[in-house]
Formats: sequence, C-alpha cells, structure tokens
Amino acid sequence: MSATGPERGSPIFDRYSALLREEVPVALATVIEGTSGDIEVGAKLLVTTDGTAPLGSLGHPELDRVVARDAIAELEAARSGVRSYGPEGQTTPEDLIDQPTIRIFVESHAPPPQMWIFGAVDFTAALARVAKVLGYRVTVCDAREVFATKRRFPMADAVRVTWPTPIFEELGSELGPRDAVCILTHDPKFDVPAVQGALATRAGYIGVMGSRTTHDRRMQRLAEVGVDQAGLDRLMSPIGLDLGARTPEETAVSICAEIIAARTGKGVPSLKDSSGPIHS
Repeated sequence: MSATGPERGSPIFDRYSALLREEVPVALATVIEGTSGDIEVGAKLLVTTDGTAPLGSLGHPELDRVVARDAIAELEAARSGVRSYGPEGQTTPEDLIDQPTIRIFVESHAPPPQMWIFGAVDFTAALARVAKVLGYRVTVCDAREVFATKRRFPMADAVRVTWPTPIFEELGSELGPRDAVCILTHDPKFDVPAVQGALATRAGYIGVMGSRTTHDRRMQRLAEVGVDQAGLDRLMSPIGLDLGARTPEETAVSICAEIIAARTGKGVPSLKDSSGPIHS
C-alpha cells in the first residue's frame, strides 16, 4: 500500500484492498495540503465507477462531490495526479481568491481503456493517434499482412494480422464498458464477423464506418446471420458525431467525441440518429 493509502483496519482500507484484489477500477483521493474547517491533511475518499456511493469524506460534502466526479474521470483514463480545489470544491482560479487551496492526490488503479480498430486504412492511423491522446491502449487488426504493419501504425500498442473471430475468441472477454471497438472496413467478409465478435463482448462502444447505403446493407446482412434487434441497437453506425467531418483527422475527432458522449450520457447529434448525406 502506498504512503497515501488508508490505515490498515479502517473501513476504507478493507474496501480498498478488496477492490484491488478483485481488480475492480478504484480511485483513492487524499488531501495532501491545505486545511479549512473540517478538511484535514490525510482525509480520504474512495471512489469507484460502478454507481456505489464514495466511501469516506474529505471534510466538506461539496468538495466530496466535485472530487468524486473528477476522480471518476481520472479513473476512466487510468491517470493519477494532483488537483487543486477550494474548500467547497471550487475549481477555477477566480473562485479561489481569498480561499485556502486544498491539494488532493487522486491515485487511480485501473488498466487504460482499450480501443480495437478493425481495418488497416487511412482513417485508422488518425483514429489511433487521437485515441492515444485520450489514454487508450490501441490495437489495430487486419487480415492483410501487407497493410497491418507496425511501420504503418507506429502509434498503436499492438498490430495484429488476423481475422476478427480469432482475436475475439482469444481476448474478447477482456473488453468492458470503458472499452471501444471501431470497425472501419467495408468488406462484408471482415466487418460482419467483427461486429458479431464485438457484440459478444461487454465493450461500451461499438462503432462501424460506412455510408448510409453501406449501413443499410450491413444491417440486412447482420440480421441474416442472426444478430437480433438489441444487438443492432448497440451499433453506432454510421460511426461518429454529425460534425460534417471530411478528413481522416476530423473523422477521428468525431468518433472519439461520440465515444466520450456515449460514456457521459450526453445527448449529442450522432450520425446514427440523423439522416441525409454524411458529407455536406
């Protein structure tokens, strides 16, 4: 246990230890500098992403609320770091005038979220770059050995030359709600098994690239191979937000923005929910 960890025998320690043993994502927020009212150095708040209430307190309910929110964001990106607040959770410099600064260390314990990108195409390189900025561990997968190379995708953590089914059978159980699968191919022999494999996982986001005509044809093929309506409803297709993206880089931003919106529950304009041409 780190120097900032809770004391052995405390309820927080017991819960923290259990979550670590179970490899459940968890963040521990600790006051490391600054005191005000009931806020003391060493106060702790244990935060998870499963919807349960945080355990412990930093000394003020509003500070607890804001730090818990920020800790979840750090946890989803698998980052640890120090953040500064006012005694009631103020976060902007103008709010901290004449207020003591409370410095809090947020220690995250979670593997980075994964993004699996199927299809070694031009859009893949741009998406992989943006995903890495957001903290994803990126795997590029394509059955064509000449295209799926580390030289073409140096930003990827792994490049796999394989059809979709084997990689999902081997590693699909690792994918969870924080993870994303992006299918950028237009070949039914590849994208249909990729969609089927993705739907068999707990991945929180499954996006599929293509025009609206390609999307309609793909939906028909998926229904023919037995994908039910609940599965079809999980697909974000056409992939990305309705931003009018044209270049691979702009498309990558629209995809990652849609992933963020899906995670946060914000109602934003996805291409899936709009009509008309994708490119104006």
